Amino acid sequence: MKIIYLLMYVITFLFIPTTLATISPMHNNKPPLPQAASEALIASISTFPHFTKEEVIASTPCTNEAWRNYVHARNSEQKKKIKKMKKEFNVDVELINLNDVVVRKLTPKTITPEFKDMVYLDIHGGAFVLFGGLPSIEEGLLVAERLGIVVYSVDYRMPPTFPFPAALNDVVAVYNALLDQAGEGNIFVGGTSAGGGLVLSLVQSLISSKSPLPKGVYAGTPWADLTKTGDSLYTNENIDEVLVTYDGMLEASAKLYAGKKALTDPAISPLYGAFEAFPPTLLVTGTRDMFLSDTVRVSRAIRDSGGVTQIEIFEGLSHAEYLIFYKTPESETTYRSMKSFFLSTI
Repeated sequence: MKIIYLLMYVITFLFIPTTLATISPMHNNKPPLPQAASEALIASISTFPHFTKEEVIASTPCTNEAWRNYVHARNSEQKKKIKKMKKEFNVDVELINLNDVVVRKLTPKTITPEFKDMVYLDIHGGAFVLFGGLPSIEEGLLVAERLGIVVYSVDYRMPPTFPFPAALNDVVAVYNALLDQAGEGNIFVGGTSAGGGLVLSLVQSLISSKSPLPKGVYAGTPWADLTKTGDSLYTNENIDEVLVTYDGMLEASAKLYAGKKALTDPAISPLYGAFEAFPPTLLVTGTRDMFLSDTVRVSRAIRDSGGVTQIEIFEGLSHAEYLIFYKTPESETTYRSMKSFFLSTI
């Protein structure tokens, strides 16, 4: 039974299915509940399965075939959550192709007037290896519904079959297609976790090529440094219920994505790149998030380079739980803040 639980363990540095949150915790050494968080978040965390660092390391795939099997199993499970969410939200989902990249266009029933001519480019997370196909639209559904904006969720290529730079190339290609369609100044971009990291890499690539930039940027708990450097990777180890530890899944995923590139290459880890001329950027994290340091460092890098950021830090929140537990006040506040932030840039 324990092996089955480990197989279901979430790399999901975001996007853990609601069904997994109902599994009874296996251990008695769970971190104490965050007493200052919302009641809904506390209730969700209390039923969340807890895994030790040793278990996470032991469950990490070691071969490309094992990774493919793991990804298939995780994506199949994630589809159940997405199908449930599609029934809850008034969002039309259309499968399209932009510049030879698979994309899902998400159109909400009600469009916010200020966003009627604007679009949002959504880049999904999942440690660069998970949630291709239908699962790629999870956060896109929330953004479309809660902001009232048309969303384009990119189904970018991923390792082990397609390591770097496939994902970034796909994201840039879709952005350029939207630029032709919507026009300069009418695009917002965003993503969570690995998706947040890709968002930062996208913007740095656009700046480097002197291309028109997004109107605004959202980077939710971005995986912006794939090395084991950020302080919170140490201080929040075993406290973050979602990521648990850098060792094992995170480290293996980072190396799988980077391929032959160094993890410190700026195109892989945008924190080692330049942040001059960055558009206004909204960042979200939590006090228990192992990527808290990455988020804070990105904010500081943009500000030190003359840019503007708004950073939202939630009490007691582990990695991307505003997305995992999307029916909590923390989640509602995240996307309400995003809407207000984007409106302020118009």
